[in-house]
Amino acid sequence: MSETSSPFTSIALFTGAPQHEHFDRLYRLVPSSRLAASATPHQFPEGDPVELPASFDFAGAAVDTEQFLDVTDTVALLVLRDGEVVHEQYRLTGDRDVQWISWSVAKSFVSALVGIAVQRGHIRTIDEPISDYIDADPGSAYDGVRIKDVLQMSSGARWNEDYSDPTSDVVRLGAAMAPGGGLDGFVASAAPESTPGTVCQYNSTDTQALGALLVRATGRSITDFMQEHLYEPLGMESDGYWLLDSTGREMAFGGLNLTARDFAKLGELYRRGGEWNGRQVLPADWVASSIVPDAPHLEWGRPVIAGERLPDGYGYQWWLIPGGLDQYAAIGVYNQWVFVSPHDHVTIVKLSANRTYGTTMGEDSSYSGTHEAFLQAVAAHVSTTR
Repeated sequence: MSETSSPFTSIALFTGAPQHEHFDRLYRLVPSSRLAASATPHQFPEGDPVELPASFDFAGAAVDTEQFLDVTDTVALLVLRDGEVVHEQYRLTGDRDVQWISWSVAKSFVSALVGIAVQRGHIRTIDEPISDYIDADPGSAYDGVRIKDVLQMSSGARWNEDYSDPTSDVVRLGAAMAPGGGLDGFVASAAPESTPGTVCQYNSTDTQALGALLVRATGRSITDFMQEHLYEPLGMESDGYWLLDSTGREMAFGGLNLTARDFAKLGELYRRGGEWNGRQVLPADWVASSIVPDAPHLEWGRPVIAGERLPDGYGYQWWLIPGGLDQYAAIGVYNQWVFVSPHDHVTIVKLSANRTYGTTMGEDSSYSGTHEAFLQAVAAHVSTTR
C-alpha cells in the first residue's frame, strides 16, 4: 500500500499545510461511525473565571502566552478546577460544539475501554497473550505478547513513528485504512524487534492491536462498547465519531472526534479515580495502575519515539509528565492534549492544528516540551487563584 493511497492524502499531513479547516470535520471526509450524545448529558458547572498567566517559563526563557497560542494554531483551551470551568476559549475553527480529531488522545480512551472489558470479564487478565484474542501471524510481533506489554507500548514490535519521514511505519499504518487494506491485517503481520516488556517504544500499532482485542473480546464494535460503557455514563453532551478503515474497523490509534468538553470528561474521570457522579465507571485500581511506571523501561526519560528518548514516563496508554507532581496526559499529534494535574485539582484540554507539527521531529516544530511547560504553568496558576 503506497503512501499516496492513504485516506489522509488530500489534507497533506505533516507538510506544513494549515489544518484547522480539516480537523474540525475530518469525520465527514473519512468513513466514520457515530457515538450518540448521552440521554443524560453532564454539563460542567461554571466556576469563577481565571485569566491565563501572561507568560510562562520554558528552557530558561519567558514565553508569551498569547503568541504561543497563536503559533500553535490553538482552536480550543478549556480549563477545569475541581470539575468547574474556570477558563474556556475558542479560536480559528474551534467552538464549543465542534467535534475535533483527537489523534493519539484516542489511545487513552482505548485504555479505559480495556479496563472496563477486564472488569466485566471479557478479558480474563492483562497477563494473557493478546494473540489469544486477536489474529497474529506465527512469529509476528503480537504472537504470544502479554496484553499488559501492549498497553505499555512495550510489545517489542519494530516501529518508526517519525511523522517527518514519508516512508515511516506510522505513514504505512495510515495507508492501511484505504480500500484494499485493513488495520487488522496490518496488526497481524507486524514484525518483532526487541524482547517484549523491555523497551517502551511509542508505537501506534500497539493501540490498534488493543482495538482489535476489544472487538474480539467483547463481540462488539469499539463504537458500540464505548457508547454503553463510557459515552453514556460520562454524560457526553455531543455526538462523537470514530474514523473507520475500509473494512469498518475503528482507527483505535487516533480516530476519535469529540468536543473539548467531552474530551475533558476522560481527564476528569481519571482525576476522580474512575468515579463519576456516584458511580464507579472505571475501576479505581485500573486508574491507579494506568498512571504509574511499574518497570524501569517505563520510567521518566526511558520511553523512545523515532529513536529519541523522551523526558516523560509511560503507563497504560497515558504519558507521565516529569516534574514530580504526578501529572499525566493523553497527547495527540498537532498538539492535542488532555492534561491532568491531581495535585492542582485541574484538568486542561488544548486542541490545536499546529501546522509545523511533524515537519521535523524537533521542539522547534512540535512544541511538545513548550506545551508541557505551558500546561504545568496554567495548572499551578489556576490552583492558586481563588
